[in-house]
Amino acid sequence: MDYRQRLEHGHGAFAALLRAWHERNGWSHRVLPALAERLDLGRLHSSQLSNLRNRKLASPGPEVFLALGCCNKWLAQTPIPLAEIADQQELSDGIGAAPHALIDAAGLVLGAGELLEIFVGLRPLPPGFDLRISEAESPALSAALADLLAAGQPWRKCSGRVMAAYGVEKRQRREKFAAVMAGLQDYNASELDLELPELLTALNALEINFPSVDKLLDRLRQPG
Repeated sequence: MDYRQRLEHGHGAFAALLRAWHERNGWSHRVLPALAERLDLGRLHSSQLSNLRNRKLASPGPEVFLALGCCNKWLAQTPIPLAEIADQQELSDGIGAAPHALIDAAGLVLGAGELLEIFVGLRPLPPGFDLRISEAESPALSAALADLLAAGQPWRKCSGRVMAAYGVEKRQRREKFAAVMAGLQDYNASELDLELPELLTALNALEINFPSVDKLLDRLRQPG
């Protein structure tokens, strides 16, 4: 693997890590930037997190990794010193009483250096945080997703209900979603990776309930 492939691999791994971390804790994009600002851990913007999650930020500055690493180490304390942010109730509620920190297989709490190593492809993801989808499995996952959302009905009979549950407003994404549901196209791995949070919301709106994206992926990967 040359350095370009390693970087591409690392960027994808880091995006998967951020998505899984936020999903696991039920966080919005605003939680970590607000925590970094309140504790003076560095400047971190929600737009940076969004771009990192979607692999659109190839060269984040060192302050991004510093802020994320310091936030993670603060979150890993037992018990979490919520008194330090008691003056910001919305932030305290957003973090929760028992958030998941990023800890590797050896029990090490990941700091700025370890997160940077993941981003450049030099360190594996911590256990339980690798939700990446391969290109080889994306067609089968797309088909399984369509079957799950349609609940056994032909697309003609359920399209109105399913499209109403799919909350994305961007026309291009809605057209792609409809084509996948109708069996005319498949998501590629990157598209499906991006869509998972919205698909989870759509399924829950249809009362096909999954507690998290990783549980949804487990279901889609089941044979048959």
